[in-house]
This record gives sequence, structure tokens and C-alpha cells, in this order.
Amino acid sequence: MTTPDETAERVVAALLEWRVWLERMAQRFAELAPPPDASPEDRSWHLERACVRLVTHTLDSGADNAWRGQTSIVLVWFLTSAGMDRTGAAQAVENAIGGRFESWVYPKRTLIESVGEDLAVGLTGHAPYQDHRDRTALEELHDRY
Repeated sequence: MTTPDETAERVVAALLEWRVWLERMAQRFAELAPPPDASPEDRSWHLERACVRLVTHTLDSGADNAWRGQTSIVLVWFLTSAGMDRTGAAQAVENAIGGRFESWVYPKRTLIESVGEDLAVGLTGHAPYQDHRDRTALEELHDRY
């Protein structure tokens, strides 16, 4: 903090940056959400892929040592944006992550995918894995970030 004017400029810039990030996340949530009429298997696939992408996005956002907490928050926000109540969403995320992420350690892709699968199965009771070749266009849309 420096002069009141410089401090105000920094605060405004930070808030604008935060707003852009929140708007981008809201758009991402809408794109990743399972369609309302999705079968349990399709819903599971969408949830697993969303989790993997959102964890990876959070890791790449520069959250440094706060990435674990930010990841949980982002996943809860995603689930609530898809219609879950906050308490249920928080419990589902906690059940899926279960202490498997460690501070200052970038998780391996297999661990991220395992968390995504656990989240999807925990919420739908169905394994998410199907032949992804019939979802190539959707995969490419989601992978553009």
C-alpha cells in the first residue's frame, strides 16, 4: 500500500481481474455442466470430465500453495451452479478428494482423473468411462482452455 490513490487503483484493478475470472468460470461451468436430460451414465461422464478440467485449470491459474483450497471451492461452485445444494456439493467434493491432494505438490494426471471419477461415481452411482470417440467434438470444445 502506498498513497491512497495508488492503493485505490490497485484495489480496483484486483477487483476487475477477479470479476473477469469469475465471469470466465461461470461460462466454463455452463459449458461443462451435464445436460438436464442426461442419462446417469452421461451425467457421470460430464461430471468426471468437468472435475478433471476444473482441477487442472485451478492448478494452472497460479494459485501456488492455495491451489488445494481453491480447487475445492471451484468444484463446489460448479456443483451448486449445476443445481446441488452447497452442503451436498461440499460433502461430495470432500469425499472425492479425501485428503489426496498435498500442498506444494502438483498432482499427477492419474490422481486428478481418479478424483474426477470418484466425484462422478459418488454423485451418480455410475462409472463415467465410455467410448470417448463419439464425444470428440465435445472433448475438443472443453479442451480449448
